[in-house]
Amino acid sequence: MKFSFEFMLTFVYGTMILEPESNHYHHNRYVRMKIKTTLITVLLIPLLCSPLRAQIIFKQPLSQRVCNYDISVKLDPEKKILDGKEILKWKNPSKDNVKELQFHLYLNAFKNTNSTFMKESGGEHRGFGFNETKKESWGYVDVLSMKRIGGEDLTTKIKFIQPDDSNKDDQTVISVLLDKPVSPNEEIVLEIIFKSKLPRVFARTGFAGDYFLAGQWYPKIGVYEYPGIRYAEKGQWNCHQFHANSEFYADFAAYDVNITLPSNFIVGATGVLQSKINNKDGTSTHHYRAEDVIDFAWTASPYYKVVNDQWHDVKIKLMVQPEHFDQTERYIGSLKAALEYFDKNLGKYPYTTITVVDPPLNAIGSGGMEYPTFITGGTIWNLQEGLKLPERVTVHEFGHNYFMALLATNEFEEAFLDEGFNQYYETRIMDKYYGEKTSFINCFGFHAGDFEFSRQGYVGMRNPKLAEIYRKSWDYTVGGYGSFTYFKTAVMLKTLEGLVGLPTMDEIMKTYFERWKFKHPCVKDFIAIVNEVVNKNLGRKFGDNMNWFFDETLYGSDVCDYKLASIANIEKGRAKGLYDSSGVKKIYPDKKNDKPNYESHVVVHRLGEVKLPVEVLVHFDNGKEVLENWDGQARTVEYKYDGKSKVVWAKVDPSYKIPLDVNLINNTLTTEPENGVFDKYATQILFWVQNVMLSLSSLF
Repeated sequence: MKFSFEFMLTFVYGTMILEPESNHYHHNRYVRMKIKTTLITVLLIPLLCSPLRAQIIFKQPLSQRVCNYDISVKLDPEKKILDGKEILKWKNPSKDNVKELQFHLYLNAFKNTNSTFMKESGGEHRGFGFNETKKESWGYVDVLSMKRIGGEDLTTKIKFIQPDDSNKDDQTVISVLLDKPVSPNEEIVLEIIFKSKLPRVFARTGFAGDYFLAGQWYPKIGVYEYPGIRYAEKGQWNCHQFHANSEFYADFAAYDVNITLPSNFIVGATGVLQSKINNKDGTSTHHYRAEDVIDFAWTASPYYKVVNDQWHDVKIKLMVQPEHFDQTERYIGSLKAALEYFDKNLGKYPYTTITVVDPPLNAIGSGGMEYPTFITGGTIWNLQEGLKLPERVTVHEFGHNYFMALLATNEFEEAFLDEGFNQYYETRIMDKYYGEKTSFINCFGFHAGDFEFSRQGYVGMRNPKLAEIYRKSWDYTVGGYGSFTYFKTAVMLKTLEGLVGLPTMDEIMKTYFERWKFKHPCVKDFIAIVNEVVNKNLGRKFGDNMNWFFDETLYGSDVCDYKLASIANIEKGRAKGLYDSSGVKKIYPDKKNDKPNYESHVVVHRLGEVKLPVEVLVHFDNGKEVLENWDGQARTVEYKYDGKSKVVWAKVDPSYKIPLDVNLINNTLTTEPENGVFDKYATQILFWVQNVMLSLSSLF
């Protein structure tokens, strides 16, 4: 049983008051007070030293910590129910008198087919075993009571709202009106009693048998934005409904979470384990604390095999299925590679733990998910070493700890700032550690690199003009959310890297991370840093700023496509008649100097609407090469050369600086014979294989 500090003080103080006075009170006062002091010491020191008391992780907070959660939850593994009590402290960060609170109730997305999530997704995020006719398949969260500590009962003030659409059946956001507003810098403390029913694994949360992944499982307060936070011009709640394509947005907080469940369950969670207590009823209580994080998730199963490892001062915990145990090193090796790469190329990982969860096959829908210091992977039994699926998903999900957890972007409105930026780093890490041509697949006679695979996710679309990157996640009604948010964003950043150079790109990203970690950046903040660093390092090479680049690639939906249109070598007329040689008249052509002069023409077209500066490499038959720089503004550019050498071939973007070019096949032209038919069909076969593998990889 956990005794509160207040309870202990009350007990000791009450003992002192109730002690009857004796006739020798004054004579024995010193002795009796010494006894009481000893009693207090005996009772309080064990309490203060108890493992139940949370240990502070960071001496100085790393973030503003707008809110703090103290949650006690008990799992009923048969009913798949979480009974919870939440003490929420929220401090008004603005200059406003806040008269309303808004909360996310994410699990209500899985309550029925009338939720906005279900209508948008069509239920396609359902996991194995989901049966809509079974009550246990569905999930929900009910707020049973909400009280202001020292104030009003707010339970009757709870109202479902739909800030994004007119779907009155959606219950993923609630509004709570306050009788007494929260003043600037004032803290409100709420006691919330809730009951959560986990769904059959669905959209990366839920249960499958005795496996549980609790994500977005508790009432979670929204973000109150005020001038200076992202695009806010006035104070307002940013608390969107749960959409099919969207993920999450939250303020930084400290969490103390006590999880009670049967003792045979193995538990992993966000943060640092403080204690585990075995209760008399056959349950155990696991106490976790996390600081300066935007969320808290946990998992439980009797069947995990746990592998502990370490990278520098970061403790690694891998919770792997027994049938996947032979892939332990693949998980841990790729995680260490990601830790090393981010530490060197972006910034230090500030947390002391990272937990990786390997879900079972019947819960694979919970794989590939990210929470602070807690990620889920995904693999299958006896997976070929050449299929880098567990490596890829581990690298990707860990990267979210930078772009989701530390740079706490709004994934509802600007999902690409997390997903796409993280995808860009995934490709860098995978290609570095596993080979540019083999980092995704290297078996069955096929090989493909992770970046090229990601690029195909964009350029392989039937219509790459379908949408622009910059749009709210739920506005991708025409489709293409993943292709644009993940893949086109990664290709856009790789193109920016190609234009400004890797050293400048790394400086941009490091500056962005250091300046905006533990805050809420938006894309305008990133663009401002791009302009700052590029102007400092490269001057006016690209004009006054790089805004034009983002207008073309981020805010626009047009495509980039350059084509090497033609090569022509025109032989100039040879001299005819007589010429003098050592006093002797000879007739042209001179056999010793019979090489003709040529006028060569190389023509390049811009087929797409996107205008990017591009290089053109021209190769002559004498081995000479000329590198031309074209600003890409006109529809066509023609290069002319005079001399005794002919142009053999030419290539647009020879250094592959512009992977946004949707058709690389038309970038090269040669005057020499080609193995054209074979190469053409081999390229097409590889293209379709990549697309098939891309579809399969989405399962993980």
